Amino acid sequence: MTILVTGGAGYIGSHICVELLQHGYEVVVVDNLSNSSFESIKRVKAITGKDMKFYQIDILEQEKLDLVFSENTIEGVIHLAGLKVVGESVQNPLQYYKNNLIGTLVLCEVMDKYNVKKMVFSSSATVYGIPKKVPISEDFSLGATNPYGRTKLMVEEVLRDYYISNHNWSIVILRYFNPIGAHPSGKIGEDPSGIPNNLMPYVTQVAVGKLKELTVFGNDYPTVDGTGVRDYIHIVDLAKGHMKALEKTMTSKGIEVYNLGTGIGYSVLEIIAAFEKVSGRKIPYKFAERRAGDIAICYANPLKAKIDLGWIAKRGIEEMCADSWNWQSKNMNGYS
Repeated sequence: MTILVTGGAGYIGSHICVELLQHGYEVVVVDNLSNSSFESIKRVKAITGKDMKFYQIDILEQEKLDLVFSENTIEGVIHLAGLKVVGESVQNPLQYYKNNLIGTLVLCEVMDKYNVKKMVFSSSATVYGIPKKVPISEDFSLGATNPYGRTKLMVEEVLRDYYISNHNWSIVILRYFNPIGAHPSGKIGEDPSGIPNNLMPYVTQVAVGKLKELTVFGNDYPTVDGTGVRDYIHIVDLAKGHMKALEKTMTSKGIEVYNLGTGIGYSVLEIIAAFEKVSGRKIPYKFAERRAGDIAICYANPLKAKIDLGWIAKRGIEEMCADSWNWQSKNMNGYS
C-alpha cells in the first residue's frame, strides 16, 4: 500500500515516514524543501533500511503533482505541507493563505481525479484560539488568532464541506499541540532555519553554544512559576498517532477530528529544569515581555484519540528532552 506524504522531508514528516516504512507501507514524499532538507530523506532510509520515492515539487504546481499520482498507485495521503511560523504569517499573510489553503485545494483536486479519498490532515491546536478553560476538547469553540491558525481552520472547513459533497471520503484531522524530541537514533530531529521559533530547539541550541541564552517571554502569567504552560508531545508519539489515524481512514468513511497531546501541561521553566537534568548543561535565560497573542495555559484532552484510535502518548518530558539533546549534540548544525 502506497502513501503520499506531503511535506515529508520536514521535522514531523520525516518521523512519520520512519513509522510508515517500519509498518510496511510504500512511501512517496512530495516536498519543496523550502523549510526542510533532503538530508532527512537520506537519513530516514538509513534508519529503516528501506527506500522511498521523493519528488522536489510544490503542491501548488498542479501538473507536477498530477505526475506524482500518475506514476504511483497512491491509496492515501498524509498532508503536512504548509508554512508554519505564526509571526511570519502575521508579516506575510498572503503567502500563508496561498501556500496553505490553495495548496490544499490543488491537492484535493488531484486526489479526486485519481479517486484517492483517504486523507490525514495536519492541523494545529492554534485553531482553538484563546480557550476559556483547559483541558481542551475537540468540541471547544474555534477561533484562530493569527493567519497561520486561520489557514488551518479554513482547511478544516474545506475538508468538512468536501466530505459533505462526497461521502466516499475518509478524512482524519489531527490537531497537534507542541511536538518536541527527536528519533532516538539521533539521526533526524528538528532543524529550524535561523533563530528558532519554538522552545525546544532554542534550548538545545543554547546548550550546544550556538545561542547565548534563552529568552522567556512572560513571567507574570497565572501559572505555577509565572511562565507559559503548554502540552509537549514527543515527536515519535505524534508520528504513531498518524499511523492510527491512517488505519482509521482505511477502515471507515467520514470525517473526524482528534487532539494529539499528552494531557499534561509543563511551564517553560519546568522544561528548562528537565532539560538541564538529562543533559547536564546549564541553560542561561532572561525574561522578556509577553508576546502578543500568547496565552497562559494550553493543554489537550486526548481522551477521544484514546477511545477511537487506541492511541496514547507514552513518552514523558525527560525522554522528550533527552532525545532532543541527543539529536542536537550529534548534529550541532542540524542537517548542514
